[in-house]
Amino acid sequence: MKVLITGMAGFIGHALARRLAEDTQHDIVGIDNLNDYYDVAIKQARLNDLSTLKNVRFQRLDLTDSLGMQRLFAESRFDCVVHLAAQAGVRYSLEHPHIYGQSNLIGHLNVLEGCRQQQVGHLIYASSSSVYGLNAKVPFSVDDSVDQPVSLYAATKKSNELMAHSYSHLYGLPTTGLRFFTVYGPWGRPDMALYKFTRNILEGRPIELYNHGDMSRDFTYIDDITESIARIMNSVPERSIDDGINPYRLYNIGHGSPICLMKMVHTLEEAIGIKAIYDYLPMQPGDMQHTWADAEPLFAVTGFRPRIELAEGVQRFVDWYRYYYDEVSNPASIKALSSKLG
Repeated sequence: MKVLITGMAGFIGHALARRLAEDTQHDIVGIDNLNDYYDVAIKQARLNDLSTLKNVRFQRLDLTDSLGMQRLFAESRFDCVVHLAAQAGVRYSLEHPHIYGQSNLIGHLNVLEGCRQQQVGHLIYASSSSVYGLNAKVPFSVDDSVDQPVSLYAATKKSNELMAHSYSHLYGLPTTGLRFFTVYGPWGRPDMALYKFTRNILEGRPIELYNHGDMSRDFTYIDDITESIARIMNSVPERSIDDGINPYRLYNIGHGSPICLMKMVHTLEEAIGIKAIYDYLPMQPGDMQHTWADAEPLFAVTGFRPRIELAEGVQRFVDWYRYYYDEVSNPASIKALSSKLG
């Protein structure tokens, strides 16, 4: 299978490329614009980690480059596209809205057009648990209404789902949207809570606990995420003309069991061996107090349930963090770390 991964220098994109590369019959092409939303060095280190894999190649390309995207699709003839690239971050969207319009809307449209024109067999794209917005019912189900987003980022992700549905309906393009819940683990994003908390604890600085720590998240370990994606690639939605069903699917992709923020913090303190200094703050605009995935439909389709529990996952992250910042400039050490972490 020839696979395109957009956002391959990102957290999930890098991990998925490694997972798919285990199957030597896959030919994997990755693109990324390497923007500076967070430290570009970790993005480059992820690419360095992938550079020795013979069936993975990288091309620097921005999703908003329409001509570049057209050439990529025309030259490569992908069997499957896993579209993970996007401008991430809820709080960042409050200050930089136009970036989200370009990357998450125009970029998504360019991917859809490439898939349509080249008749790609399956488009899998990243949505987000943030689309649930003001929903009070838990666990969140893909059957719930998601018409009340509380951030522009969430609104763009809901828009991605609507755009995909129109292409599935009009052109028969098989699309699967994945509403990611809180993903964590080695090679994670520096703007996410676990990463920031680890850095601040090790540096003796306070960790910021929004809503005074009264929050919960459906934390899901990165390896469980990539295994789920690898399996969903082979579950291609089909059109049913008789029933009027389009080749369009949506799934929550999460652990299926929310964990309160303070439990995560105490687990992290134990893994590091240092007590954190707490800075209690009010709820931030655009944040959701609780997330909880009803992921049973995904489990049924893939035959896979997340295996890594919080204590093990957090310990793996802390081990990676310490190693990475000791050896960040040494590609050989990064390669050795990848082997150690599996």
